[in-house]
Amino acid sequence: MARVPTFQDNYQPQFSGHETFPLRYGWLKKVFDRVSQTENQENNRQKCWGDDAIAEFGVGKNMVSSMRHWAKLCDVIEEVGTNKVETTKFGQLLFAENGLDPYMESPSSLWLIHWHLARNDKLTTWFWFFNYFVGNKFEREELVDKLERQVSEHQWSRVASKTLKNDVGCFIRTYVSRLPTVKSNNDDSLESPLTELGLIKASSKSSFRIVRGPKSSLRDDIFVYALIDYWLSHFPDSSSLSFEAITHQPSSPGKVFALNDNDVIDRLIMLQEITNGKLRWSETAGLKQVIRTTKLDENMKFGFLITAFDAQSRSHTA
Repeated sequence: MARVPTFQDNYQPQFSGHETFPLRYGWLKKVFDRVSQTENQENNRQKCWGDDAIAEFGVGKNMVSSMRHWAKLCDVIEEVGTNKVETTKFGQLLFAENGLDPYMESPSSLWLIHWHLARNDKLTTWFWFFNYFVGNKFEREELVDKLERQVSEHQWSRVASKTLKNDVGCFIRTYVSRLPTVKSNNDDSLESPLTELGLIKASSKSSFRIVRGPKSSLRDDIFVYALIDYWLSHFPDSSSLSFEAITHQPSSPGKVFALNDNDVIDRLIMLQEITNGKLRWSETAGLKQVIRTTKLDENMKFGFLITAFDAQSRSHTA
């Protein structure tokens, strides 16, 4: 099975677009609603991001740009051509009026958003960190230095050191709660909803650690959604997927969710029961792999997403 390359020769890195603002509570829903209200109109791009949007969102131009950036990279919306903006199937399922979790109250929504960000190589620092960073502890400046080496090795042009520092700062604030200070409050410490995942913890002001291992709030249905998404994106014609690919290859569930080998195996063993036999774990002749017994498609993938939220709803009302 071919290995997914780190960065293609023609890869265009992206270290900006967020305007140094990490994803914030409520942003994805607000953008989804705005696009949903206008997507039946021709050339609605200006209505989504222009002066009307600034008034609608009640924020400045830079923050509107940031909201647009995050909504696109979270696959909630997509820009079609130069003047058209539309909601995606994923965005509709999650954020529509009768969506699965329009206000992101469930940990499953946060895991889904993290999945869509960290497996996306269009968001260079996020993609590189969760898929290629080795080790558990790191310093802020260490990440900047390592990314500068990536820039040099791949001969990416026009990437300023300040841009990298700002991007790393935004990345850390996406996953790490700020410690409250005299000048801030507890609301400031919860700047990004993804801090609730606990994927990265602060050891000090500039030292951090990635939390690898079991993720109790990550439902098996969401793991299966991610597995099928990964399968369809990278190995669509393959009837099986190796344990190595699922656990260690870039953009895989094992990498993106920072799971270890045992965590992944525990989940794969349950696949046949969870998927009603559509996927099954096999260790025949010492070959560890997942085998599909039917064709995988987008509808099946989204079906597991719906199942996850239906199960949560039933458990809350029981």
